[in-house]
Amino acid sequence: MMFSRGWLPGLAACLLSCAPLLTLASSSHKQHCKSIPGTPDWPSPASWRRLNESLAGRLLQPSPPGAVCHPRQPTYDAAECPNLISNWSKLDYHHTNPVSTYWNNWNNDTCLPYQGYPCSGQGYPLFVINATTARDVQLGVQFAKKHNIRLVVKNTGHDFIGRSNAPNSLSIWVHNLKDWKYRGSGFRPKKCKTTLPGTYLTAGSGSQMWDIYTRLDEINQTIVGGGGKTVALGGYLTGGGHSLLSPYYGMAADQVVEIEAVTPSGEIITANSCQNQDLFWAILGGGGSTFAIPTTFTLKTHLTPRLSHLNLFILTPLPNTSSIVFPLQAYLTSQFPSLSSAGLSGYAYLLPPSTNFPLLPNTTASIGGFFMSCVVLQSSFPEDILSLWQPILSHINTSFPLSTYNFTVLTLPTSYPSFLSYFTSHHDTTPAGSNILPGGRLLDAPALTKNLTQVAEAYQKVSSGPGWTGGEEQGGSIIAAHLVSGKAVFEHPNKDRVGVLPAWRKSYLHVVFGEGFVPLNSTSKSEAYQRVLEKDKILKQLAPNTGAYMNEASPIEDQGWQRRLWGENYEKLKRIKRTVDPTDVLWCTPCVGNERWKQVGDRLCRV
Repeated sequence: MMFSRGWLPGLAACLLSCAPLLTLASSSHKQHCKSIPGTPDWPSPASWRRLNESLAGRLLQPSPPGAVCHPRQPTYDAAECPNLISNWSKLDYHHTNPVSTYWNNWNNDTCLPYQGYPCSGQGYPLFVINATTARDVQLGVQFAKKHNIRLVVKNTGHDFIGRSNAPNSLSIWVHNLKDWKYRGSGFRPKKCKTTLPGTYLTAGSGSQMWDIYTRLDEINQTIVGGGGKTVALGGYLTGGGHSLLSPYYGMAADQVVEIEAVTPSGEIITANSCQNQDLFWAILGGGGSTFAIPTTFTLKTHLTPRLSHLNLFILTPLPNTSSIVFPLQAYLTSQFPSLSSAGLSGYAYLLPPSTNFPLLPNTTASIGGFFMSCVVLQSSFPEDILSLWQPILSHINTSFPLSTYNFTVLTLPTSYPSFLSYFTSHHDTTPAGSNILPGGRLLDAPALTKNLTQVAEAYQKVSSGPGWTGGEEQGGSIIAAHLVSGKAVFEHPNKDRVGVLPAWRKSYLHVVFGEGFVPLNSTSKSEAYQRVLEKDKILKQLAPNTGAYMNEASPIEDQGWQRRLWGENYEKLKRIKRTVDPTDVLWCTPCVGNERWKQVGDRLCRV
């Protein structure tokens, strides 16, 4: 609900109920913890009211979204509850809610919309600023800094690793930062002396891929962007941003030429190659919610390409086929470096035997093997992409006993006149609304090609376990193998201007998996965490000198997590963090420079 006088009695009640915590809070305060309701430094109702007035009424105090299904909650709505439940697994629902995230575990399962589960707001921010301008963001940062409040930033909630929500916090919701200006005749960054040739887009950090792609398509343009409709620029670019177009044009972060952002000190600044260069470098690849809060990005656009597309299926319905499935997968991914050099990119899925794979259309059968959706740019002829695969398919037909194991090899080629026409049919449809812990690693050419027996063994081990999709066990962990790097990523002229994980500049394949667990079940959660740790170690043995893509990697702060996520960039990133945010106004996990704080219960305290 909107901030108004009506919620003040509720806040007063909260303050009274927290009174027994005052003694504890006073003790904790000496440990330099962030303020929470009931501590002396928590803002008064009058302070919150003044903040809301300065924001023109855009301060929210939202209830947990699942509360409409719980009779004891003030927002209970028996008529609305079934609608919420039917939308809980849909990405489109969560990005429009100021506090909801795609994965329930990042709210600690504190208010699921199902009978039999508890509901409270303990896993959610207490207040939310619905930011529509950089000034709104600035006011939020200044307020949090002044009152020692934990500050978080949420965009769409498309956050695999849990940085966009926290208890007892003030959240800045940047979803509605939607600035838009197309620049068709070059762009001159502020304080720079030269105009950059080409076409550019200045867009708010809340701008989402579907909106960007559709608007740019009207002028025959596109960007290096994400594979999901609801992915927004802010989190995507700060993580580096991989794309189907990356092998042709570079990482998404490589496309950025200017950023407007609010710093932890509360200043609105511009960062580019001519001013605030260190901050520009750190934001682009160093991660969100860490160095500053970007409000707009200016990035290069490209003529929308024609695409030849292929859906490739190499599948068997038979169980007990590990002896062929995993060596087959290892051989196929060993061909990815040469396929990338020939101009192919795409998304592959490595399926262990007897897997329920809901991403395949019109089937609920248990299967195993290999599926890939791949493209070649600037081609209108399906035979172009088929010709790349023909030698590979001929080899597996002669070298693997496919008929013995009842394999089906199916090629479904087509073509698309623009990137938008492709994206409309092939955007990410992964369900939300469950408890998922990701893991993964970047694989370079030696990892993929040097020892195929080791690769097959690694795939088999990583595929073991229950596996989860959409909150249900699927008979094994599916490995997503994204061929989204290559020549342009390795050689992009801007690669030294951005803080993207250096391993991207030599790796071809982004491998990611997910481990699910039962809500509010500590044993199930612990087992999932342990599986992620073990599987990440297996992938590290395969590719010891790479790392993991921070936006889709394990959030577990295990030994060496900083190098895993940022490589040799970490120490420089940490120095920049200490310079721009010496008091840690921005803090998240796993994030650069977070070692000085730890969440204790629902409170953030200095170590």
